Amino acid sequence: MGRKAIQRYREKGGVRRDEIQSPQGTRCQGTDRKGLSEKRPKTENSENTSAKLENASPQKTSTSKNCGKNLSNYWLMKSEPESRLEKGVDVKFSIEDLKAQPKQTACWDGVRNYQARNFLRAMKLEEEAFFYHSNCKQPGIVGLMKIVKEAYPDHTQFEKNNPHYDPSSKEDNPKWSMVDVQFVRMMKRFISLDELKTYHQAHKATGGPLKNMTLFTRQRLSVQPLTQEEFDFILTLEETEPS
Repeated sequence: MGRKAIQRYREKGGVRRDEIQSPQGTRCQGTDRKGLSEKRPKTENSENTSAKLENASPQKTSTSKNCGKNLSNYWLMKSEPESRLEKGVDVKFSIEDLKAQPKQTACWDGVRNYQARNFLRAMKLEEEAFFYHSNCKQPGIVGLMKIVKEAYPDHTQFEKNNPHYDPSSKEDNPKWSMVDVQFVRMMKRFISLDELKTYHQAHKATGGPLKNMTLFTRQRLSVQPLTQEEFDFILTLEETEPS
């Protein structure tokens, strides 16, 4: 998959990472932190709860005005790889946790931002997403996963002991959605936030693929769309060593 993406990118006139001169002194510091509304515990689906929720009223699938009409087929989804308690619940969920799930599949629950929720609702089966470790010492892209179940009601909004409980949401008209994702593979190497930001800054000046990457223009969003050009370029990064 990586080789096909690289070939596709080159056919469009793209260049490999090692053919781009990084701006001097632009290695960025800091972590990619989210607001409390964007924390992300992952829990296994309760079969009884999920079955009940799937019989709820159909959900709207239109995206907000800010999402745009032509969404891509590629995504970046953030989750916290390090333990952190929120209302007594550990919200940690790393790519290793996903790999440990039955069939390496889990629900992507806990999204409590309307635009991020709308992106979840826009996802289609088999679309690919980068698994991004966030709110940690070294945030960045660690692997690939795919969508194996389209949006349906997030059961955690009705669980009173869950940190993402929403008393204003009703089972016959749920506010929040989730999708099921399945592990595809690890990245050949870790793609750090610092490295991505270096290229984002360079590409803003040169018109390169990452010039408008949502990771930097809407950095608090835990679920983000990627253009095919962005997705393909990031795949080329794993083929070489970081500078």
